[in-house]
Amino acid sequence: MGAKDLMQLFTLLVLLIGLTKPLGIYLDQVFTGKTHILLGLISKLENWIYQFAKIDKKEEHVWDKYARELLVFSGVTCLLTYASLRLQSYLPLNPQLLGAMSPDLAMNATYGYNTNTSWQSFTSENTLSYFSQIVPLLFQFFMSPSIAMVAAVAVIRGFSRKESKTIGNFWIDLIRCNLYVLMPISLLFAIFLISQGVIQNFLPYQKIVTLEGGTQWIAGGPAAAQVAMKLFGTNGGGFFNANSAHPYENPTALCNFVQMLFMLLLPSAFVYYLGLQFKNRSHARSVWVAMGILFVIGVLLCSHYEYLGNPVLKKLGVSSAHNMEGKEVRFGIFNSALFANIATATGCGAINAMLDSFTPLGGSVLLLNMKLGEIIFGGAGSGIYGMLTYILLTLFISGLMIGRTPEYLGKKIGVQEMKYTMLCIIVPPAFILGLGAVASVVFIARSAIGNPGFHGFTEIIYTYTSAVSNNGSSFAGLSTNSPYWNFTLALGMFFGRYFTMIPMLAVAGCFCEKRTHPMSEGSFSAGGPMFVILLIAVIFIVGALTYFPVLALGPIAEHFQMLK
Repeated sequence: MGAKDLMQLFTLLVLLIGLTKPLGIYLDQVFTGKTHILLGLISKLENWIYQFAKIDKKEEHVWDKYARELLVFSGVTCLLTYASLRLQSYLPLNPQLLGAMSPDLAMNATYGYNTNTSWQSFTSENTLSYFSQIVPLLFQFFMSPSIAMVAAVAVIRGFSRKESKTIGNFWIDLIRCNLYVLMPISLLFAIFLISQGVIQNFLPYQKIVTLEGGTQWIAGGPAAAQVAMKLFGTNGGGFFNANSAHPYENPTALCNFVQMLFMLLLPSAFVYYLGLQFKNRSHARSVWVAMGILFVIGVLLCSHYEYLGNPVLKKLGVSSAHNMEGKEVRFGIFNSALFANIATATGCGAINAMLDSFTPLGGSVLLLNMKLGEIIFGGAGSGIYGMLTYILLTLFISGLMIGRTPEYLGKKIGVQEMKYTMLCIIVPPAFILGLGAVASVVFIARSAIGNPGFHGFTEIIYTYTSAVSNNGSSFAGLSTNSPYWNFTLALGMFFGRYFTMIPMLAVAGCFCEKRTHPMSEGSFSAGGPMFVILLIAVIFIVGALTYFPVLALGPIAEHFQMLK
């Protein structure tokens, strides 16, 4: 890792910090109804939608009604997506005459795109028609991040309100999120991608003759529109199976850099939005610093082990022992490691290199990014309410340590809130470890493993971690397109999504009813270096150590096997 690599990382962070504030302010303006030039231009369309759908702009929901509306909307979109994938052969824009998905694969894909996971147990260009790409799936590319974003807005709203019963109106938040944030910004991003060479067409696949005299089909399609939301909405599913390693999705070095920036943009802006809503920028700054420290540590560790490569190659006299296997040669070691860390830290899951080819400890960093639970910036919206669970746990523990009633920004943390918080923390490892343990011993699951031993075990754990954490990145090596894997992965995606989102809405409902008490000298500050250190410590103790046994049996054991 050289000076150019560090300079690129520094430039990325500087640009991210520079864009976080204006986007965070814009989010505040959108969800509080403040004046903004873009809000004025689109407000007529917004009001027409309210009139057409008979939505009362003055109505607000208590937390459980907000959650019910969210679940009903998600359920309806799931049914529509599933029906579209099952009826694909009868629908238009299918120049390759691709058939319908099998029931179990369609269910898996539906939950994948609905939960912002975008898990793909299929090859996109050989399975999905243009209609499936741009109607049900692109629709989910907008709806799945917007559901997480409005949930985050409702949670933050509930935490910031005093002696209230309501946390907002789900339908108003959903409409505003799409009209003012996702649609206009993704449109500008798509135009940039097209300018860089990302394709956007409806042409049939092109048949060419290779130099050897064989034939090959070159897939096309409306990629730019989906790639823009794949990254900005932290969805992650690739229009092509090679994802962001494909030159039609990621054609230039500048495009690669901007794609990395856009994956981080919304999760980072939500931290600034948190500070504006809480009227406590010191707290938001501390949260961002904690996320940033964890992110930089991950990038440096992953890059370090990828540059070290495999010692077996050194013994064989290979001049360059860097681990270039599975890397896109246009981007190299550092860009591959940086892209992979951003994708697994943000919940996006996009890739520009084959993760299965990373070194054992390099790959373990990516695995740990997801196991911590979408808190190192995390997904669009889901990252901030995921981090709030660890903030509450940190303040609860610190309050007990100093013998005071735990409180968060002047509000007492009660028993009910901690029950909901612990549910958010316990559910992901329960499903990751439970499903992983079953798959390790059941023959129908083990038969899908392509690599035996420690690496095969890592592939199993990575697959379920990616599903439950709603990330969607694939370690590969597993043949997951079977009824068993499709069902269990869909189960993990569903529980990982909604059994962390709904409890946090419940916590927000509890907090919005509370009265704010003045901070005293004995109150533990939710800002500053001490808070950052304690927050990172709790994340590692509660989050990382939960998974230490499976890390020891997987990538760590494989690392020592490689050295031997």
